[in-house]
Formats: sequence, C-alpha cells, structure tokens
Amino acid sequence: LEGIMIDYYGMPTPLTGASSITTPDARTIAIKPFEKGIFGEIEKAIRNSNLGLNPMNDGELIRLSIPPLTEERRRDLVKRVKQEIEVAKINVRNARQDGNNSIKKLKGEGVSEDDIKSSEDRIQKMTDGFISKIDAIFTDKEKDIMSV
Repeated sequence: LEGIMIDYYGMPTPLTGASSITTPDARTIAIKPFEKGIFGEIEKAIRNSNLGLNPMNDGELIRLSIPPLTEERRRDLVKRVKQEIEVAKINVRNARQDGNNSIKKLKGEGVSEDDIKSSEDRIQKMTDGFISKIDAIFTDKEKDIMSV
C-alpha cells in the first residue's frame, strides 16, 4: 500500500501519511484514516491501484481482505517481479558504464593502458557477480510465488 496516493486537502499524499495501517491477521489489512472525511478518497485510490483488493468500509475502518493467490495472480506477480529485476540489472549496468567512463577519463592523466584495462576487467567481473546475484534472487522469488 506504500505506493498508493490519495487526494488529501487538495494535495497528493501517501495513504500511509493520512491513515494508520495494521494487519489484524495474515489475510486482512485494516486502514484507519486520521479523518473520517477521507474514507471515499481512500476507497477510490485502492480500487484504482490495480492491486485486486476490494475495500470494505464499516464507518470506523476500511478492511481489505486478501484473497488466496490464484495461478493467474501468481503469474502476474512473477511478471511484476521480473520487471523489477530488469530495473535492478539496468541500474547495475549503468553503474558499470559510469565506472568505465571515470576510468577512461584517467587515461589522459597518465594512467597506463594496463591499469585501465585491469580496472575495466574488475568492474566487469563485479557487474557479472551482481547480475548473477540478481538472477538468483529472481529464481528464488519465482519459486516462492509459484509454490502453493
């Protein structure tokens, strides 16, 4: 629910900043708004969030019942994790590119070609190591999500 924004006094505000969120049990989330006038905004934001949750308002709390995961929902979650994994890989590759660019700038400052090449090789090995760790994390997470 961290990414859900509501209109609070005309300003986009995180749901967590306008309400207290608790988990009374493993399949229920309870949201208690700081002000009663924002129940409708919270319900609308949750419905529009594509989380597949249906808010139930009892006047005091908004309850979200988390349904058991279906095969289709599990596959959707794996796709979402895969997208996040790709973003992480891109960030690692961008860091590699930044490092290599910094090293190439040193070429004009008298650093030897061998030192530049060995530094680039070390950066590439680090990049490969981080990409492997990211792939392992994805494999583990995919197993967790798909296991019933």
